[in-house]
Amino acid sequence: MKKFLLITILILCSAGPALCSNQTRAPKALEPDDTPIGIQEAVFRQSIPSIANQFIGIPYEFGGNPQTSNTSDNSHLFFSIYTLAAQKAGLSYKGYLSMAYLLPKTRRVDKNDLKNGDLIVLKNNHAAMIYWIDEGNKMYFIYASEKRQQIISFNSENPVYQAYWVENLKGFYRLEDTMLTPIP
Repeated sequence: MKKFLLITILILCSAGPALCSNQTRAPKALEPDDTPIGIQEAVFRQSIPSIANQFIGIPYEFGGNPQTSNTSDNSHLFFSIYTLAAQKAGLSYKGYLSMAYLLPKTRRVDKNDLKNGDLIVLKNNHAAMIYWIDEGNKMYFIYASEKRQQIISFNSENPVYQAYWVENLKGFYRLEDTMLTPIP
């Protein structure tokens, strides 16, 4: 009887690893395709939340670079998050671009197809990065607030999101594929 039970458990574990795993399945938007770049992109997107969290609360400074001065503006914040996430994924991010030059290197995406690293952009081209989307589709944003003089985070259930961000929304944008390339 013990032998039968052991064999049954082994069969179930080999036939259905999800039944014997403590890991939760990645949200569909983050599941990699079978290509190496697809896997790297999934790692890139999955790395963004922990990297972004490191920057919350650091002081705002126009032209500040968090990797050298522990201060930041929006352009350097996004550059730092994208660069560090790309490195974790074995990718190279194309380099620092001010917001005026970064936005033309993005493409508009539907609000139902958002992923970590996408941008919410206002009509005045001010942007925040979506750094995490939880299982309930609640979005978490990060940006450098000149008004508050620090890097802040807020979520899509915050009244300011509806009253300000949605009211002034230009759209949601994602980096063009050419902005991330495999490291040779």
